Amino acid sequence: MQADAALVPSVGQKKAPGSAIAGNANVLVVPNLEVGNISYKLVQRLGNVQAIGPILQGIARPVNDLSRGCSVDDIYYMVAITACQAQDAKAKACAIPTDK
Repeated sequence: MQADAALVPSVGQKKAPGSAIAGNANVLVVPNLEVGNISYKLVQRLGNVQAIGPILQGIARPVNDLSRGCSVDDIYYMVAITACQAQDAKAKACAIPTDK
């Protein structure tokens, strides 16, 4: 879904009629780190909101990104998210299979 359809209800209704998330998205998924960094900074600055990211997925171990201009709060939030990702990965690695 394009960003305008994800974030603007009137556009979402036109581009994705009947979609529950069109115009109401609170998570944006982007194709790579560069686009993610640009996107979340635009949303953060223009929307005057707290943005956390980019959060990377699909990598063997938890790893995320911070910009050189990040604040202490940015570091705090990203450490918390990365710690949760590490705990989740460890729990999955230690899970005992239930099917026999």
